[in-house]
Amino acid sequence: MSLASTPLPETGSPGAIFLMGPTASGKTGLAVELCQRLPLDIISVDSALVYRDMAIGSAKPDALTLAQAPHRLIDFLDPSQTYSAADFRADALREMQAIHAQGRIPLLVGGTMLYFRALEYGLSALPPADPAIRHKLEQEATAYGWQTLHQRLQQIDPAAAARIHPNDPQRLQRALEVWEISGQTLTELQQTRKQDTCPFPLLKIGLIPRDRAWLHQRIAIRFEGMLKQGLLEEVRQLHARGDLDSHLPAIRSVGYRQVWEYLDGKIDYNKMYNRAIVATRQLAKRQLTWLRSERGLKKCFAEDDNLSSVTSDILAFIGG
Repeated sequence: MSLASTPLPETGSPGAIFLMGPTASGKTGLAVELCQRLPLDIISVDSALVYRDMAIGSAKPDALTLAQAPHRLIDFLDPSQTYSAADFRADALREMQAIHAQGRIPLLVGGTMLYFRALEYGLSALPPADPAIRHKLEQEATAYGWQTLHQRLQQIDPAAAARIHPNDPQRLQRALEVWEISGQTLTELQQTRKQDTCPFPLLKIGLIPRDRAWLHQRIAIRFEGMLKQGLLEEVRQLHARGDLDSHLPAIRSVGYRQVWEYLDGKIDYNKMYNRAIVATRQLAKRQLTWLRSERGLKKCFAEDDNLSSVTSDILAFIGG
């Protein structure tokens, strides 16, 4: 029997559920099915879904899916704007409280692991971004390559360099920027993390592929589908605006960055296609690395039908 439209009893736990997993692992499909059974409301945990006019390449849920299971924190920001983990934390806590006020449970779904971590454990007192320093680092990366900047980080902050892959320019740039602004390493500042943890009990569920090849196949099929749906035209419209560039976080999202390079004439179509799939695989690998270190995570094989078992876990968690 479906409990989706039934508010929780007042004795129910005012907790929240994290549904985490790598890109293309089936999180959205499972989340929508759970919302048909249980009194859950979805909050997106995805750094690309926040942007308007970026539906295809971000795999934003379509209108039918959103009618079945509305998503909060999607489609509200212009691609010219930035959105930080601190912004997400504040917005997510506000939405969680609103959902609880309606007698329901927040289901936070996505693959931006930094957002999950910020929400659960709070944030370090890091300096704000400095556009001039970021521009300088981007120029150096263009001239010498991100691998060279990664080697620099190894000298400055070996611990951060071990955590950050050379093919993760956004985090690499941030680590070097923090050093140049503050004179302290990212690792040092993160060790002074604020004790501002999530105020709600959490059930954390991770969709983990049993077979990496299965995930790689899904990534390739999904990107091919995006191209058929009109990804090139979607990015072409963003490109034509004139106020966006490849250094913005929105355009640096996986898939968009490679198509942007193609539209700039820097790479041909085949190279764009291959780079996008490789970059998505690398993203999935980083997400899985985060999940392996996640404490208290209930792991499910992404290839399996997990609806019944996850429903049971959630009912036990909320006291149903």
